[in-house]
Amino acid sequence: MTAPGRWIQHWDPEDETFWKTTGEKVARRNLYFSVLSEHIGFSIWTMWSVLVLFMGPEYGLTPADKFLLTSMVTLVGAVVRVPYTFAVAIFGGRNWTIVSAALLLVPTVAAFTVMEPGTSFSTFLLVGLLAGIGGGNFASSMTNINAFFPLKKKGWALGLNAGGGNIGVPVIQIAALAIIGANGGPRVLLGIYIPLIVVAAVLAALCMDNLASVKNDTGAAKDAARDRHTWIMSFLYIGTFGSFIGYSFAFGQVLQSQFGRTPLEAAYVTFIGPLLGSLIRPVGGRLADRYGGSRITLYNFVAMGAATAVLIVASMQKSLALFTVAFVVLFVLSGLGNGSTFKMIPGIFQAKALAKGLRGEEAAAYGRRLSGASMGLIGAVGALGGVGINLAFRQSFLSYGSGTGAFVAFLACYAVCFVVTWSVYLRRRPARTITTSTATEEKSQLSYAEV
Repeated sequence: MTAPGRWIQHWDPEDETFWKTTGEKVARRNLYFSVLSEHIGFSIWTMWSVLVLFMGPEYGLTPADKFLLTSMVTLVGAVVRVPYTFAVAIFGGRNWTIVSAALLLVPTVAAFTVMEPGTSFSTFLLVGLLAGIGGGNFASSMTNINAFFPLKKKGWALGLNAGGGNIGVPVIQIAALAIIGANGGPRVLLGIYIPLIVVAAVLAALCMDNLASVKNDTGAAKDAARDRHTWIMSFLYIGTFGSFIGYSFAFGQVLQSQFGRTPLEAAYVTFIGPLLGSLIRPVGGRLADRYGGSRITLYNFVAMGAATAVLIVASMQKSLALFTVAFVVLFVLSGLGNGSTFKMIPGIFQAKALAKGLRGEEAAAYGRRLSGASMGLIGAVGALGGVGINLAFRQSFLSYGSGTGAFVAFLACYAVCFVVTWSVYLRRRPARTITTSTATEEKSQLSYAEV
């Protein structure tokens, strides 16, 4: 062990003695400051979900323009998650957190500069693309924190890390609500975040650590990319996180375009769904620790489908109250599913290690290596679901004047996710059973997944 901000040479969280005496304290400290940086990253990534609420007729943008803008911001956030994942191994978790936090100044200052009527749509689009780098902070943060915690604590730790980051979405929306309510402009909102970014970078430098054991391993990336479970979990994450981030960008715009809400009226409810979805993400991880991520994920897709069916009815009947309640419920379920699906990832690769005959720290190291590498790919593909959601809303409004068509497509997607979860991770295959003595492991996944 070394002082904060330095490289830690020895790290073995699966060793109970090491964990209780020194490991847990260090891991929690890194977790908390990782959450802070990731939280602000999410706020900057999704700031255009609230900036478009400020953009009235004087900006000359149509609803389709705004959905296209938020789609492209989401796309960049998804793509940069891949290199951000491997940056941790190249530069170190602490070092990359400092850099990634400081980079958030670029899109924030750029938006502060151009945010006024008369700016061209192409300029807004270019500046919006810069905000996508905030989405990458999630991938590097999750990869870093995954290496700090033992397997039996990963569901809680990853859920708290991601949930604390996700909550950056409703926080910036609440801030926007307060500013709109006080007749303030978008530059006030952006001005608040500039010093916060500096604080996050400085605290990361002072309080976080690098793990020497997390080394650049291109073989891990290749192995993860070749593993079918990486892509299966990517698809399931489209259904959960893709829904969360896509709806976070789109909720306020749908309320404005379909129900004629003013910016202030939309802002009053826009933050509620992302807030509850973020807060419940650690609960999804905790439930997955106890009952198995695949089982929680399966039931969650059933509930998401039911909530979407209610949204279709509410949209067709033009019932604002029912629509709002059902949308908030769908946010909550997406957050719960985010926690359970990410818990499945380390369990899957731990099971593969056991199937290879590895045991103890050797098995744990194998699981950390592949699960850490796969998280960036899964997070990136999952975020692409947010792009699809915003493009689906754009097309639905262009074709039908409402979001009903998009919700029908989302319902079909959740049905497919349900089938995939059941057939791959829960359907019994006695001849291919994998067992483990680790009581806290996901029993359903380890027993029935083809790994």
